[in-house]
Amino acid sequence: MTPPKITLRGMTWDHPRGYLPLDACSAVWKERTGVTVAWDRRSLQDFESYPVQELAQHYDLIVIDHPHVGQICVEHCLMPLKSPRVSALAGAFVGASYASYFWQGSQWAVPIDAASQVQVWANDRIDAPATSWDAVSDMAHEGLVTLPLRTPHSLMCLFTLVAQMGYPADEHGPQLFALEPTCDAVERLRTLMHLVEPACQGEDPIAALNRMAQPDSKVACAPLIFSYVNYAWESFRPVRLSFSDIPIFPGRSTDGAVLGGTGIAISARTQYAQEALDFALWAGEESTQAGVYAMSGGQPAHSAAWVSPEVNAKAGNFYRNTRQTLEGAWVRPRHNGYMNYQDAGARRLLEGLQKGEGAVTIVEALNAMYIDSLPA
Repeated sequence: MTPPKITLRGMTWDHPRGYLPLDACSAVWKERTGVTVAWDRRSLQDFESYPVQELAQHYDLIVIDHPHVGQICVEHCLMPLKSPRVSALAGAFVGASYASYFWQGSQWAVPIDAASQVQVWANDRIDAPATSWDAVSDMAHEGLVTLPLRTPHSLMCLFTLVAQMGYPADEHGPQLFALEPTCDAVERLRTLMHLVEPACQGEDPIAALNRMAQPDSKVACAPLIFSYVNYAWESFRPVRLSFSDIPIFPGRSTDGAVLGGTGIAISARTQYAQEALDFALWAGEESTQAGVYAMSGGQPAHSAAWVSPEVNAKAGNFYRNTRQTLEGAWVRPRHNGYMNYQDAGARRLLEGLQKGEGAVTIVEALNAMYIDSLPA
């Protein structure tokens, strides 16, 4: 008897980094196994905020980021990945990519994409990336800096700055932010916000990078922006951009940039749990990540891809030049309630900066909102 044809439905995000590698992997997978994996896409804004529970009702495979894990654990909408084949991968990925999906004793996704806030610069406009925040300030006064601040990125910038100062946000609360250093960080953000183009307040990283990669752009540096390897590829956009570690404060390191990246999770409602797990594990394997995934537009999470000469050559040494920042990246809170806080907190921060509110008022509001977000 001919085995039934299996089609897995997957949901990823609508950027070449999000869908090109998965489409390519799925084509190879179908040739190998006969299993079809068909991917739909959602916008970056939806990716950062749309309820996973609703997606799990319609899809077998869902690309998620780690701050969702507390919510999905409570909602029981995703399948915990109990297989020894999953735990065997624990040390295979860069930074905290694997650990960020571990919550309450279970792994909830296989990392396929690793990212953090890094620095982007245009080597046809400046000679080198900024190594200090003083250098960023100097460039900002010349109109050479961009900083995407659309929700949730205003809050992501604040998280990175306070962690770089040596006062990372305390995910356990009750006070998320230490008052004095966070007020300093808020004022630094305010200063930068007034020096960059007003359009930055409505831009996410993709919009900022697209604008920066135009020949007529004056922007030469984005000091804090989530990494997108595609812009380091030849001919992806009119101007090829360069990536490097983030600027630092005197006596400090690059540690503290907000961790991003994605993983493949499996719906608790899938009828094809084994087939879905097989694909997710294969997508996260060394040979896949350093091969078809990386070479088809992806930004892999596997360490082997980050040190691969071939992968780095295609990406202008993107991986070598940002790995220090990625390895020291900070994992955001993941409790049930955080995703709502991330959206509301970022909006509150940006509104406070726009209205000229005092830094103390802004930080106290962010702390109070965080307390309200914590489980009772």
